[in-house]
Amino acid sequence: MTPLIWDHRPSGLRAPAMICAFQGWNDAGDCASGALAFLRSALESRRFAYLDSEEFFDFQSNRPCIRVDEQGARELVWPTVEVFEAHAPRASRDLVLVQGAEPSMRWRAFSSHLIDLAEALGVQVMVSLGGHLGDVAHSRPVTISGFASEPTLIERIGMTASRYEGPTGIVGALHASCMEARLPAVSMWAAVPHYVAAASNPKAALALVRHVESLVGVSIDVTELEEAAGEYERQVTLAVQGDPDVQAFVERLEQEADSEQELSPRPVPSGDMLEREFQRFLKQRGIR
Repeated sequence: MTPLIWDHRPSGLRAPAMICAFQGWNDAGDCASGALAFLRSALESRRFAYLDSEEFFDFQSNRPCIRVDEQGARELVWPTVEVFEAHAPRASRDLVLVQGAEPSMRWRAFSSHLIDLAEALGVQVMVSLGGHLGDVAHSRPVTISGFASEPTLIERIGMTASRYEGPTGIVGALHASCMEARLPAVSMWAAVPHYVAAASNPKAALALVRHVESLVGVSIDVTELEEAAGEYERQVTLAVQGDPDVQAFVERLEQEADSEQELSPRPVPSGDMLEREFQRFLKQRGIR
């Protein structure tokens, strides 16, 4: 019996891209899951399938939760991974969104099921999102690094190629499975300041969303996320100013970031990126 359980079979997906994010080890600052949740909401996505949690989760590590509804009825909610369809307006492709907790076991089988689903839906590229802690300042642009099955995919979005070696999570396992299946794949990771590791980071989520836009060719109104990112930066700045030691540390990170920026040539935006930014500008002002 397949662990993929269908709510309904999606139809009419146009050259879809599959975007994946998992809560847990891969998700510093909740930026990956936050980015995908924003995509789900902004594109009014609809769930069409989920994976049976019994197959992939250790319930002592990812415990089910009890919820009580407005009528007082108790409900047991199991950890799972859900799959959504999202139709992007004025774009040449649609999205398949995969979100849930990082599975506890059987990663190769889990990845294989997602690749089988991608092939059945005609997915053209698999994009996985992640967040990692780093020596970065909250007040500077978010650094996005990662790896891809083809160098041109990294160049297209101006992402820094990652040279990381060490332990990985389900994102790394899924990317390796895509490579074996010859499915074009990109893994994007946002750097999150380690001194605010416990806080959700909408600024990093916004950076991931913008890179997804650039890669897959969709345009999304990110006004709400931009406002959340601005408020996040303001609140963290106020907190940092209250501790002289932390403030001195952050100032050093800012100086290092500024020095690196001066030494690195600024990438020239592509025509597609400029067009998407212009369309967003018009949409946010009600012109289109």
